[in-house]
Amino acid sequence: MSQEKDNLKNILRGRVFLKVEVDVYGVNIDFRLLKNLDLGGKHQEQVHALFEMDHVNHAEVKLPCDFSDEYGIIYPFHYDPRSSINIRYEDEQFFLYRDSKQLFPIKFGLRPKFYSLKTSDGTQMSTVAMYSYNPLDGGFVNIAYSNECSLKALGLDCLFCNANATKDTYADKEHISWKNPRQIGETVKAAIDLDDLQHVNITGGFVPERREVDYYVDVAEAIQEETGLEDFHGNAVIGAPADLSIIDKYKEAGYTYISTNLEVWDENFFKVICPGKHKECGGRENWLRSLEYEAEVFGRGHVRSSFVAGIEPKARTLEGIEYLAEKGIIGTCGIWCPNPGSKLEGHRTPTPEWHWDLHQKTYTIYKKAGFSYHDVLYTKPAPNDVMSDIFRVEEELLPVYKEVKE
Repeated sequence: MSQEKDNLKNILRGRVFLKVEVDVYGVNIDFRLLKNLDLGGKHQEQVHALFEMDHVNHAEVKLPCDFSDEYGIIYPFHYDPRSSINIRYEDEQFFLYRDSKQLFPIKFGLRPKFYSLKTSDGTQMSTVAMYSYNPLDGGFVNIAYSNECSLKALGLDCLFCNANATKDTYADKEHISWKNPRQIGETVKAAIDLDDLQHVNITGGFVPERREVDYYVDVAEAIQEETGLEDFHGNAVIGAPADLSIIDKYKEAGYTYISTNLEVWDENFFKVICPGKHKECGGRENWLRSLEYEAEVFGRGHVRSSFVAGIEPKARTLEGIEYLAEKGIIGTCGIWCPNPGSKLEGHRTPTPEWHWDLHQKTYTIYKKAGFSYHDVLYTKPAPNDVMSDIFRVEEELLPVYKEVKE
């Protein structure tokens, strides 16, 4: 490797670590500066179809989704008025700052074209599918068919989850509601036609097993009917079924990937942090049986289980990621945000250094298991997470590498 490329790689590693910091600490902005953005017009606005990922609620203020640097690294916009990482506007340009030190100029994400359209029943498509884009991989849509979780009625919500609280805060203001299969099919078709859609993720709150599989099959049929695509590159995020043969139905329906999210690995943490998943889905052992059967049906590298990294000890999360990798399952380590409205609101996630180390060790596990960049990418709801950037940096996938000497 040339010295120039080596230097570039170190700079990019630093930017991805900064992205971890933005995830952990959030980013601050004076709301008055938002007048310099065309949110809901040229620039993409947040839509709270499932979770509030900002560190405080902001029901009266529209905020952007993300921003990028000159290298093409895309950072999440998680608003936090306490953060020392802040955005300023100078000479008709936005800049990222740390305290009073200017870091670099930034650009905000553009609004997808399909957001301006409505489905045949008059539903705004921006409320049906949340769009994210990376120049390397095109667009992804994350479709939350349900913006609430039935575990709330049982008092068994996952402690880190704020789906129901997000519904209470934003649903009426943003006109978010249950999505029917036809709305989803029409929206996916529009996103393919207008916005380079490459991947579809279907998720939502906890629903009864039989209702879930029937609904997912109906959604797949609607997408296929609208788009004419037998393979629509879809990922189904489901709960662990009591009857494992149900998993075959998702494959038969046309989904390419499947996800069943454990959230935490340690058995005792699982019982406490995810009481509904423990009591309503046969306990942790059934979740593991489901994941292993999914790997048999969908194939190695086509199954995901997410971990909310930072709730349990790092060693336990890594143990889970390694165990799953040996079974051909991709365990992902999303950075825990103590979301507003969750039962863990007010707690603190670990330091950026803690999360960075976890991601580095997870990357090593992936490489040992033989998972490719696209294996890891396509089991996810969006293309701009930290692990995807680690792959892009370490495997020199970013376009900027082409500009340096060998």
